[in-house]
Amino acid sequence: MNKLIIFTCLCLSFSGYSQDIFGKWKTIDDQTGEAKSIVEIYKKDRKVFGKIIEIFDETKSGYPCIKCKGDDYNKPVLGLDIIKNMNQDGNYYNGGTVVDPQNGKVYKLRLAVTDKDQLQVRGYVGFFFSTQYWIRVE
Repeated sequence: MNKLIIFTCLCLSFSGYSQDIFGKWKTIDDQTGEAKSIVEIYKKDRKVFGKIIEIFDETKSGYPCIKCKGDDYNKPVLGLDIIKNMNQDGNYYNGGTVVDPQNGKVYKLRLAVTDKDQLQVRGYVGFFFSTQYWIRVE
């Protein structure tokens, strides 16, 4: 009986990670390892979005997204929704996109909370993907 209780508690604690995607995350440059910005992930109209709410390099905080396409063209990067239209699918969030404001490229996206303080951000182009790990900000 005690083993069943311990197993149930462990399962509930791990399943909580997948539910706890909302909040603020520090983005890390995968080439330099430096922190770049804070992205806030939130829910709007049953979809999940993420917008840049802070940029650490003050010289870039006023830049417009000149390489973005469509409605995002020339919008300020600070405040820009870079993650759009994600849906929860079990332990993952997918079905949406992420834009890289530096080059304007849009990628299919999968998000997963790997533990309570780390978000796996995986962008796809066809069969190829790149993964970053963002850190929760309290």
